[in-house]
Amino acid sequence: MDTDQLLSLMNNNGIAVALSVIAVVVALVALVFVVNSRRTQTHRDDQLRHRTETLWRDMDELRINHFNGPAPPLLASGGAAAEADQFAAEKAAYDVIWPQVWLLHDRLGIFLRAVESGDGAGDLRLEARNAALEARTALNRNRPFCHEEVEALVTKVIDTEIKAHLAACQYMDLLKDPAASNPTHDRNIQREKFHLLYDSEAREMINQLVNTIRGRTLRKN
Repeated sequence: MDTDQLLSLMNNNGIAVALSVIAVVVALVALVFVVNSRRTQTHRDDQLRHRTETLWRDMDELRINHFNGPAPPLLASGGAAAEADQFAAEKAAYDVIWPQVWLLHDRLGIFLRAVESGDGAGDLRLEARNAALEARTALNRNRPFCHEEVEALVTKVIDTEIKAHLAACQYMDLLKDPAASNPTHDRNIQREKFHLLYDSEAREMINQLVNTIRGRTLRKN
């Protein structure tokens, strides 16, 4: 083997080693990013779950106080029969609407995680869709009894989570469509879209909804 061939072989081997090292580094960075993203999402889910559980406990306490106490605390002026009836009707509406909103958020989250991990999501896709329909029906039936701020927030939550559901469905369709011109790019767009809608926009609106319902129905100490 002459000197030129030896140098050429060494250069080729060096390039191959360098590419291998770069690939390993990129894989490690991607792994760290995925682990951190999952850890952050888990933390956010735990925080939101804690807030919703607190709301449930507070509403249960209010329900007990409503039956055991002298009068419901709707407004500072209080005492008027019309105000008590308004409070009872509004709270009854939220008792129906809130469970459906949380069910939609929970079912959609399960569906999105299955989509991203590549697990079978056919049934979960239908469950999330049905949860959205049930939430919309609950809102429409109880709309006359809702405060306008709560109504607007519930509407935005449902609309946002439906958009996230549609983006995830589009992502699934692109996985099955080999004829797409740039499937990886299009899939990435849809994945980022349903992440943004669910993890950021919908989550923030649900936090606002929890605070608004609490502010309108729970006793101020």
